[in-house]
This record gives sequence, C-alpha cells and structure tokens, in this order.
Amino acid sequence: MADMITLEEVAQAQQVWGDGIVAIGKAFTDKEDFVAAAENHLDTLYNFEAGDVLFKPTKAADAQFRATRESALSYFVGGNAKFAEDTGFAIHPWTKVRFENMGTYLHGDYAVAMGNYFFTQTDGSEVKVEYTFGYNKTADGKLKINLHHSSLPFAG
Repeated sequence: MADMITLEEVAQAQQVWGDGIVAIGKAFTDKEDFVAAAENHLDTLYNFEAGDVLFKPTKAADAQFRATRESALSYFVGGNAKFAEDTGFAIHPWTKVRFENMGTYLHGDYAVAMGNYFFTQTDGSEVKVEYTFGYNKTADGKLKINLHHSSLPFAG
C-alpha cells in the first residue's frame, strides 16, 4: 500500500520538527522574522488545514489545550493577549532537539509515536520532555501532526 507510513518517515518528520524549533529560536536570537519561521513550522508540520489539531503543549496551564493554528502560534512565539501565559517556547535558543521513541504505532496512513524528546540549551544541558505525536499522511504524501501532547516529567 503506497500510502502506508513507515518508521523512517516518522523519524524524518521528527527531525524536521526539531530542526524547525531550533530555526525559530535562531531567527529570534538573530533578530530575524521568527514569527514567519513559526508560521512556516506550523503550516509545514501541523494539519490545521484539515481541522482542529489536538495540541497540548508542555508549558500551558491556563489555556492548556490549543486546537487552532492561532493558539499554537502563540505558544511557540508568545505575544498574543488571548494567551497571556505564553512566553514563546520556541524562541528559547534551543541548539538541538532529539527524539527517543518509546514506541511507534503504524496503521496505514496514520501513526502515533510516544517517548521523550530532549531540548539542548546553549550551555549544552538538556531539558527532557515527554511527548505523544499523531501523524497522518496527506494527499501529497507528507506527514502532518494532528495530535501533539507534551509534558514535563513528574517531579514528585
């Protein structure tokens, strides 16, 4: 079946996602158009054109679920008065993002991956975040995210 998602496609989508987060932060640090970088990230990797995306970002408490492109953009870059808690997760100058998948479920043109991803800071230290991403394959053969849940590990 030509439209089946492979593990390699999921790994590639994760690499592109991580590179996109790094690019947003670099654009911010370099005083470039970081909002455009974030919009490109969302348009390239998230399937908002097909409807709501189930998006639960890591550092969101007041508006903990973000189903629209506008609310996801605010989480990544901040500056939207509707989401006052947002400081711009992606404008932090992360230098690398790496994924460690605990498991990946493949089912035709849909896949779900779960595990940890690690955001490398400028001092080389990493921030570990737990995630679950759902991907569907669009008509043009690209993987797009329609489920994004991430959270900091329990520290109790």
